[in-house]
Amino acid sequence: MPYHKNKQQAFEAAQQGTMEAKERYDHLVKSDADYGSQLHHLKQEVNEAFEQINNALEVASEKQRKQLEQFRDDLQAIVEEVNMYE
Repeated sequence: MPYHKNKQQAFEAAQQGTMEAKERYDHLVKSDADYGSQLHHLKQEVNEAFEQINNALEVASEKQRKQLEQFRDDLQAIVEEVNMYE
């Protein structure tokens, strides 16, 4: 049973990390004086979320795997969007 619990915890950590990165991205304001600082924190969160996704993929069920791949795609879209403005 611990295996199942770890699988669920890994998935939830990846989900949470993705949601936090998306939220930070949604609140990113290019005209803010601290935009550079905001961008730095966003990149950190995105990198952490990618790491959590990769960890979760190692133990994920098939259903979770599809959702994790969607999280990864969502984060990749944020990365591409941010890189266009740098």
